[in-house]
Amino acid sequence: MKQTLSASARAVLGTGATALFLSMVLAVPNAYPEAYIGAQIGSTIGGNSLKSIELTDFSPPGSMSERSLSRSLLGGFKLGYYFPRARWFGIETEAFYTTPHIKQQSTTISIQPGAILNGFGPVTGGQTTGPLTGDHFQVLTWAPVNFMFRYYKTRLQPYAGIGPGIFFGKVTTIVPQFAGSQSSTALGLNAKAGLEYFFTRHVTAFAEVKYNYARFNFPANDNGGFGFKATYSPLTLAVGVSYHF
Repeated sequence: MKQTLSASARAVLGTGATALFLSMVLAVPNAYPEAYIGAQIGSTIGGNSLKSIELTDFSPPGSMSERSLSRSLLGGFKLGYYFPRARWFGIETEAFYTTPHIKQQSTTISIQPGAILNGFGPVTGGQTTGPLTGDHFQVLTWAPVNFMFRYYKTRLQPYAGIGPGIFFGKVTTIVPQFAGSQSSTALGLNAKAGLEYFFTRHVTAFAEVKYNYARFNFPANDNGGFGFKATYSPLTLAVGVSYHF
């Protein structure tokens, strides 16, 4: 004959399970490690396009409509240190690489009538819309110093960080008659917020959302590819593991 638990027994079991879960998540680790090293992987979840594009070979500059980017895996590492006398504050350096290639898409190009094209002279100008082939796009980001803030009194620790980012961008044109590459290094912003869980005093897992901002300035390539400025501002979700010393 089937036996069922009484309401009071179920309540006791439920309370016990809840208490066990809270003890695992909220219990204070035996020690608060200070230095750490971590590996991370992720992908963009928003802002996946080049915006506010200026064609810099024209005077005054021309413009190009927003260009969508492909989703790409992100991979990287980070090194950090929290100060023993202010456990809520630390510094971190991180680097990560991604290849959000520019998609083939319908694009609008606008040139002011009478604008001067470098090395050529005045042009008729106007606006045209049509398909534009995609290009390969690579970005290496190095954040030399993130200023990190965390709540350190539980195993599950929310944190946030902000600091300058140095962005190394490279666009490679795949159209044969304009084939070539254009590189730009830009100083921008690296900001993030996340959660980190201490499985042990040394091993943790984390998940974080990053926001990056940079204004690239790509020069013209040797085969006729136009120089341009563009805003790069992706929102990325990254997960990873860290080892704390």
